[in-house]
Parts: sequence; C-alpha cells; structure tokens
Amino acid sequence: MTTMLTLTPTTTVMSTTTVMALTATVTTTTDMVSSLSSAALLRLYQLSSAALPIGAFAYSQGLEQAVALGDVTCQASSCAWIAGMLERSVLTLDVPVFARLYEAFDAGQVAEAQRWNDYLFAARGTAELRAEERQTGSALVRLLSREGVEQAAPWLSHPRVTLATGFALASVTWSAPLTEAALAYVFAWAEAQVGAATRLIPLGQSDAQRTISQLVERAAGGIERALSRTDAQLSSSAPGQVLLSALHETQYSRLFRS
Repeated sequence: MTTMLTLTPTTTVMSTTTVMALTATVTTTTDMVSSLSSAALLRLYQLSSAALPIGAFAYSQGLEQAVALGDVTCQASSCAWIAGMLERSVLTLDVPVFARLYEAFDAGQVAEAQRWNDYLFAARGTAELRAEERQTGSALVRLLSREGVEQAAPWLSHPRVTLATGFALASVTWSAPLTEAALAYVFAWAEAQVGAATRLIPLGQSDAQRTISQLVERAAGGIERALSRTDAQLSSSAPGQVLLSALHETQYSRLFRS
C-alpha cells in the first residue's frame, strides 16, 4: 500500500486508500451543493420574497389578537410565539404535507396532490385561517399560470387551494430540491410573521432580524425531522392560535385580516 508522508511537527502517515475516501467525501458534498442550480435557487428566492404578490403581508394568523390581549409585548415574547407556531404546527403539519404535495406533483399524481391540498385546508381551524389559505393560494396559482406553468391551470378554479400547493407546484416545475424548497417555504412564513410583529408591537429592525436569526436556526434544526414524519405523525398542536384567530373576527380595530 502506497503511503504519503506529510512533514509536520507531528508527522502524519496517510494511506492512498484514506486519501481516496476523503476525496470521495469532498466530491459528494460538492455535488450536493451544486445540485441546486442557479436558476432554481433564484426561483426559490422569488417564491420566498416578501414582494411576491400573494397578499401574505395582510395576515397575522392570530398574532394581532395576541398583541391586543397583552400576551405578546416585546421581541422575546414575539419570538417565543412564532417559534411555538413553527415547532408545533409548521414543522409538524405544513412541512410534511408540503413534502407530500411536492412528491405528488413530481410524480404527476394530480389526484394525490388534491387529496393533500384538501387535507391541509381542512386543518385550518377558523374561517379567517381558511380564507387566508384560499386567498394566498389562489393568488400564487394565478401568478404561476401567468408565468406559463401549465400544471397550474386546474387549480385556478379550485375552491380550496392552499399556499403550500402552489409553492410545491412551483418548486417542482422549477427543479428546486425538496429540502431547499421546504426551507424556502418556512422562511417565507417566518418572515411574514416577523413582519406582522414589527408593525404590531412594534419591533425595531434590529430586533426583527434577531428574531429571524433565531427562527432560522430552529427551522434548520428541525427540517429533516419534519420531512421524515409519517402520515400518522401529522399534527398541529396550537389551540391558542385557533382561539385567538376566532376572537380576532370581532376585534374592535384591526390591521390584519387574520
């Protein structure tokens, strides 16, 4: 076996076999990074942008009522609220269903995509939350249709299309890998929630960025577990959000539609 001697204060002996194994590891890692093309990466930026014209800025998903009742008052409490939603609903329900929608579109299984779309829509616990899904989802599929995505056409007349459905369809169409697409979906949600907190509390820009940084770490740490959940493990444990969303319908003065 050929060996390579590296002269250092502590001499290291490295076999050719070890070098080949390390090279293979580096090559594999590089391939994984480069599997997301520049075009697909930019499309994910487009989908997760706050400038995407789907009206997500108009919804707080119960956060406005939480602020009105004094449950959320500062950067720390707003981060705790949003992180709680992330870990008990988005990563346990939205992301796993997003993965199933992605896989259905990737396999050309329209009926399966419709089944999971309806499942996610039915999981929204109040009229406001369902209206948000309907309006943002419809806006996204209209945008995709105008962008020339032919598979968006059947969804234009769907009465209960969800945002996750449009996001998954776009991700598959534009060849974005599942994990990266799911992270973009989570980031778009988190940024919208932080944007709502910025206007409601209000938060300063530095506090908003600190909150986003904390949420990004939690999302990155939980995405693989979210994507590996079985059907039996799908759940959303956020009863407080549902109650506050219902109360929001009769809140005296409102900035947001949910």
